[in-house]
Amino acid sequence: MTKNRRTCAPNGALLATVACGIALLLLACSNAAQGPEGGAGGSVAPGTAGSTTSAGAPSRAGSGNALGGGSSGGTTATAGSGASGAAAGGAAAGGAAAGGAAAGGAATGGAAAGGAATGGAAAGGAAAGGGVGRSAGCGQTSTVTFGQVPGESGQNVGTGAGGYVKIGNRGFAMRLPDNYDKSHPYWLVFGFHWNGGSAKEVDTGGSNGYNMAHFGLQKLSKNGAIFVAPDGLNAGWSNSGGQDLKFVDDMLKLIEDNYCVDTSHVLTNGFSYGGGMSYEIACARAKVFRAAAIYEGAQLSGCDGGNDPIALWQMVGLTDTTCPMNLATPIRDRFVKNNGCSVQSPPQPPNPPPYSSSGGHVCTDYSGCSAGHPLRWCVHQSGHGNAVVDGTADLYNSCASAPKTCSSTCPCTWVPDDVWKFFTSL
Repeated sequence: MTKNRRTCAPNGALLATVACGIALLLLACSNAAQGPEGGAGGSVAPGTAGSTTSAGAPSRAGSGNALGGGSSGGTTATAGSGASGAAAGGAAAGGAAAGGAAAGGAATGGAAAGGAATGGAAAGGAAAGGGVGRSAGCGQTSTVTFGQVPGESGQNVGTGAGGYVKIGNRGFAMRLPDNYDKSHPYWLVFGFHWNGGSAKEVDTGGSNGYNMAHFGLQKLSKNGAIFVAPDGLNAGWSNSGGQDLKFVDDMLKLIEDNYCVDTSHVLTNGFSYGGGMSYEIACARAKVFRAAAIYEGAQLSGCDGGNDPIALWQMVGLTDTTCPMNLATPIRDRFVKNNGCSVQSPPQPPNPPPYSSSGGHVCTDYSGCSAGHPLRWCVHQSGHGNAVVDGTADLYNSCASAPKTCSSTCPCTWVPDDVWKFFTSL
């Protein structure tokens, strides 16, 4: 992974009283120059946390509940293998947020809590226990025109058919499943980039390449879903006036009108500022999106509505000083309540150093959650990255960048496997 880092210095603090009643202390950040692949999520822009302009979530006929059962009985799992010591570019002990993970890390080689979900679901098929909805685009011939994703060229391009799609002055990268069949409904997965990131970095996986394209989920799906990576305004997701939420609605309509989407499995995930946008979607569009995964996020894009249940996967690092624990727990606690989960005090790994290769992260499946609305909460020892590696402070998944490969002696992140296992359980 490119090791040019973003530094985040407290130039000033903004105390924002957000719409959902949570006061956030946000730090204004100055960004160091980045290399061609970019570094993921080194800073979080305050933006307009707490936008409340958007209307309630639209309902969708025939979307289905895709009930996969409740949570896994409140079990807690620890997992991870890793070499000891801080990896190059990782945050030092104490957790400097400088330099978040670079657009990825590998989805291969890391053991997920509770077991890696290698392979994932078959192309577009519903996971066990889930229903299948059919969008208006099923059976239709698409009229969407693909262009070149800005910044992609030569070998540094996304995987699969597709490209860049424009809606007015906004755009997003989109990848179709292998051998797309217009009569077959496919999962639709949105991936929101970090502050200063781009659609290109999510679409290509940065210097980790296909291993971490679309946060590692494209590879785990075996190219079996529709993946979307939108570009934020000013490389962020302030959602001022609800404009980013409207963009999500517009993308959904365009895609579902032109392609065959399983409307019971529309999913979102995002890192840092993108995690804040995924939180806004979880709050405002829980009746449309089946689940959300949030990597080191906070309430940065608002929380319109915020009263409906949704399946939630969330992680936070003990040494993350950009979106620290006190900004992550309000998100978790909102959906513990919304999902009807039992209130509990989940365990977490010890503060580093040392970094543990056998217990570097602890994931808890909350008990008592309503059917179809599980909540999985993961705490790790590392800092602000979406591709953290147990046993190290590595935020960059350095073993996933060629010519290196993931192995028992060169471990990679556990995160994508764990998220994909969660999504495919729904």
